[in-house]
Amino acid sequence: MSLDLTLCSDGELAALALGGRQAAFREFLRRYKEPVYRLIRSSIGEADEALDLTQETFVSAFAALKRYDPERPFRLWVSRIALNKCRDWARRQAVRAFFRKARPIEDAFDVASETPTPEAEAGDREELARVAKAMSSLPQNLRQVLVLRAVEGLSQTEAADALGVTEKTVETRLYRARKQLAERLDAKV
Repeated sequence: MSLDLTLCSDGELAALALGGRQAAFREFLRRYKEPVYRLIRSSIGEADEALDLTQETFVSAFAALKRYDPERPFRLWVSRIALNKCRDWARRQAVRAFFRKARPIEDAFDVASETPTPEAEAGDREELARVAKAMSSLPQNLRQVLVLRAVEGLSQTEAADALGVTEKTVETRLYRARKQLAERLDAKV
């Protein structure tokens, strides 16, 4: 009789994975790939990049599995890795944007406009796109708290653990994030 991995705790799965059981890695992916993808997608706003970062997150998590504390939820641990990947991605984007803008003026016609076309703004998802855009304009620390609490449904304690901050900090940032998001959405009406 084989072990049903769907009944194993995160700690038990980690032990099995560290023991070389490939099915344990697959079970981690089955459990946490979608929530990690949603977290990354909500943080960076780009679906294709989110897929790549989700893959990078799990590669990094599995490579560092020995450092995972089996007493804590794997989802929080992998979410923290995902948020770090998002920060790294944002830094790379900022560097790329700097170098795109630093090109000689005669090369300016090669630089694509960053504003969306009217056709891209139209459609069934106009309101969702408006909210996503407003969220993406929030400072990263506020956006992360908003995503973890409102989108991912993590508790205040879980969000604090994932971000490595206090629960009071999560509460304060969430208040500020909601206030700034409402202001941005009201301003664009």
